[in-house]
Amino acid sequence: MRTNRAVRTPGGLSLRLDVRALTVVALLLVTALAVSIVLIGTGDFPIGAADVLKTLAGQGNAGQEFIVNELRLPRVLVGLLVGASLGLGGALFQSISRNPLGSPDILGLGQGATAGALVMIVLFSGSAAEVTIGALVGGLATGLAIYLLAWKQGVHGYRLVLVGIGVSAIVTAINGYLLTKADLVDAARAVVWMTGSLNGRGWDQVWPLLALCAVLVPFVLANARGLRMMEMGDDVSYALGVRVERVRALLMVAAVLLTASATAAAGPVSFVALTAPQLARRLTRSPGPNLLPAMCMGATLLVTADWASQRAFGADQLPVGVVTGVLGGVYLLWLLTTERKAGRI
Repeated sequence: MRTNRAVRTPGGLSLRLDVRALTVVALLLVTALAVSIVLIGTGDFPIGAADVLKTLAGQGNAGQEFIVNELRLPRVLVGLLVGASLGLGGALFQSISRNPLGSPDILGLGQGATAGALVMIVLFSGSAAEVTIGALVGGLATGLAIYLLAWKQGVHGYRLVLVGIGVSAIVTAINGYLLTKADLVDAARAVVWMTGSLNGRGWDQVWPLLALCAVLVPFVLANARGLRMMEMGDDVSYALGVRVERVRALLMVAAVLLTASATAAAGPVSFVALTAPQLARRLTRSPGPNLLPAMCMGATLLVTADWASQRAFGADQLPVGVVTGVLGGVYLLWLLTTERKAGRI
């Protein structure tokens, strides 16, 4: 079934639209919005969906205004932004490496951000803001180390993945050592952060993440054409006028920033960056990086997982990172089995 349509703009430019991909994006956005409204109403004081919408429109009572606008809305917005950032970052890494396992979870960026946060918690007993800065610095430093170690007249996809796995193992060992040096209170605090959770997230986490996404998402989408050509190989991309190493380096920096900022805001939420781009690609049945569908899929997955954890165990009993870790682990096993049967690993 042909889903591509050619559209001519008033300026005379011809654009090619993938109708199926646009439909998937629209459905994912509707699903994410619906789940978000239900999630805002979920908690110790349930609020119906209609009352949530009234409150968001400024027509709720004082109690509903406080619960919705101050307690639950920021948490949901952080979930949407973190999920979208992880989905987009995962799509970038998988496209750059041309490997379905080229995810921040596998490459060790989450572990690097965790190391930065643990340094602030264990060695300096840092505040929440300092832990966030530490996680961001740790993720960026890990991404830089992976890129430099993987560089050899360019960055090859499988070399990037292998170096990332090695760096991940080293950083995981460092994290374990830091935990052994922590006192009981700091160790408990560190373990809670390392699980990945949206509990207690507020407007202080929303605004920096929103500002970063407002800058990086348009930049990434503007380079989507070059990224799609790069999936055909460096030689073809060079022949088509793409400055491969420049585009690759800039998009990797963007992917590292997206992943590190998401980890800094909510902790290392597992496997969203791995599963969201691949689920999006299976739904759109479209070649290429599928950046926008992956971003929408990531947001939908994370808020749905948070809603499931609250419905099953209550708002403060099961962090969302546990749910995504279990589901993502099952998906990873299925992916490895599929890749092995196909003879790719």
